[in-house]
Amino acid sequence: MNPTRPLAGLALLALLAGPLLAPTHAQSRIRVVTTVNFIADTVARVGGDRVQVTGLMGPGVDPHTYQATAGDIQRLRNAQIIYFNGLNLEGKMGDLLVQMARTRPTYAVTEEIPLDLLREPEEFEGLYDPHVWFDVRLWMHAVRLVERTLSQHDPAGAAAYRANARAYLAELEELHRWVGQQIATIPAEQRVLITAHDAFGYFGQAYGMEVRGLQGISTVAEAGARDIQDLADFLVTRRIKAMFIETTVSPRPIQAVQAAARARGFEVRIGGELFSDVAGPAGTPEGTYVGMVRHNVRTIVAGLR
Repeated sequence: MNPTRPLAGLALLALLAGPLLAPTHAQSRIRVVTTVNFIADTVARVGGDRVQVTGLMGPGVDPHTYQATAGDIQRLRNAQIIYFNGLNLEGKMGDLLVQMARTRPTYAVTEEIPLDLLREPEEFEGLYDPHVWFDVRLWMHAVRLVERTLSQHDPAGAAAYRANARAYLAELEELHRWVGQQIATIPAEQRVLITAHDAFGYFGQAYGMEVRGLQGISTVAEAGARDIQDLADFLVTRRIKAMFIETTVSPRPIQAVQAAARARGFEVRIGGELFSDVAGPAGTPEGTYVGMVRHNVRTIVAGLR
């Protein structure tokens, strides 16, 4: 197992479980379970009415620290295919996912992203930043993996999966262009994204923003008083207008930075709330991958422009 790609090779193990039967009128749809909800949305977009998708982690859940419940374990056992992000995002579920891969197809949707496109932050000591979905182009690799693996396990549905994936990829191409156009409307000196934890590195690289997170890549590490003071010094010096809180991280550390800046005579506002590690509630635009990205971009642009 390659330590830089946690759970790499699960797809190979999964093949030992054998191909799934294509759904017929006498059979239910393929039962798919995912970890975070925007992976569930992506699988649903590609799978269409041939799949039944359940996401374990919904709004407000932090996948870095999430531990599977008894109900989650049962859902995973009942699944015919499992998809997860990988790259240590679901750190505490790693052993469970390895166990599941011994008896059913289990795929990391990031598995086919070229290594030279992945970020290697110093704090991760040779591992990779898992937040690839904030670069829409990178997430397109996940879409292609889902299309390929669904087709592999349900050959009768391959044409439908291919058509669904093609339409979705075209939508993501347009989304990628739109994000770049929107970020370009922020004055260059204000293109600095300050958030609770360093989840937006891929976003910054892809769309031309400097990114500063109070915590590290994982929310397991907590920010200290020195981190708060250093970040306050940075935003006062740069005269940054706004910081942003996240749906899965307590707002208190960012509020502490705001108070530290105020003590220096500079008022920085909270520009809004961003979806970082999970999407919004089901049934809302923000509950989809595309809607999550659009919400974040609109919030960032409004806060900084």
